[in-house]
Amino acid sequence: MAERHGAAKDPTAPPPGAAADWTVPQDWQALTQEEHAVWDLLFARQQQALAGRAVGAFEQGLDLLRLSRPGIPDFDELNERLFARTGWTVVAVPGLVPDDVFFEHLRARRFPAGNFIRKRSQLDYLEEPDVFHDVFGHVPLLAHPEMADFMQALGELGLRAMGAGALHRLARLYWYTVEFGLAREAGDLRIYGAGIVSSFGESRFALESPEPNRPAFDLERVLRTTYRTDSFQESYFVIDGLDGLPRLLENGDLLALCAEAAKRPDVDPSLPPA
Repeated sequence: MAERHGAAKDPTAPPPGAAADWTVPQDWQALTQEEHAVWDLLFARQQQALAGRAVGAFEQGLDLLRLSRPGIPDFDELNERLFARTGWTVVAVPGLVPDDVFFEHLRARRFPAGNFIRKRSQLDYLEEPDVFHDVFGHVPLLAHPEMADFMQALGELGLRAMGAGALHRLARLYWYTVEFGLAREAGDLRIYGAGIVSSFGESRFALESPEPNRPAFDLERVLRTTYRTDSFQESYFVIDGLDGLPRLLENGDLLALCAEAAKRPDVDPSLPPA
C-alpha cells in the first residue's frame, strides 16, 4: 500500500494547508479547463478499454454516481450520491498520506483521493495516485455494499497490523484485492482492482496475456506473495464474485495468519501455484 496511498514523503506532520487528518478542500471551482479535459480523455479511453472486462458492479457504480458526466467530479455532489448508497464519502488529500491516516479514513468510511490530476504527458504512468486513479478506479465499487464493507474492514485491520508489525502482510492483501484483483462472474474473468481498471495497458494484459499467473484466491498464499510496483503484475488472484469479498476475512484471525505466514518463505509472484 505504501506505493499507492501510504508512506508520505514527510509523515511527521500534514503539509501546509492540510488539516490534522491530511485532508484539504477540493476547491473544485479552481480546476482548470485543461485538468477537466485530461479527466475526460482518460475517462473515454478507459471506458473503451474496459468494455466487457470489468465486473458488473463497476459499471453500475459509474452510472449510480454519474461519473460519466464531463470533467473531474465535484466531491460534494459525488458524496451526496455515494453516502446515500453505502455511507462512504471521498475526501481530498494533497498526495500520499501516512499509513495510519489512510487506515483511519478507511475505518471511518472515507476514501482519500489525491487532489491533482496527471498531465497529458503522463497518461500511461504516474508515480503517485491522482484523482483519476482514486476516483475512477476505486469509487464506483464503493457504491457496492460488499466492497464498501470490505474496505472498512481493511481500515480496521490496517491499524491493528501496524501495531503488530504485520503491515507488509496486509499490504499484500490490499494489493492483490483492492488494487489488482480479478473476479469470476458467470464463468468469465472480470477486473475489479482499481490499479487495473484505471490502467489502459494493464486492463488488457491482466485478462488476455498468457504471461501472468491467475490462481484462485488463497489467503495464506496472498499473505506470502510479494508484488511488483514497477511493471504489470506477475500474478492476479481470482475471487468468486464480489459478493464473496467479506468472506475472505472470515477464515480465522488475520493477524494470527500473518504470524504463521512469517514462518514460511515469501512466494515469488512469477512462480505458478504448486
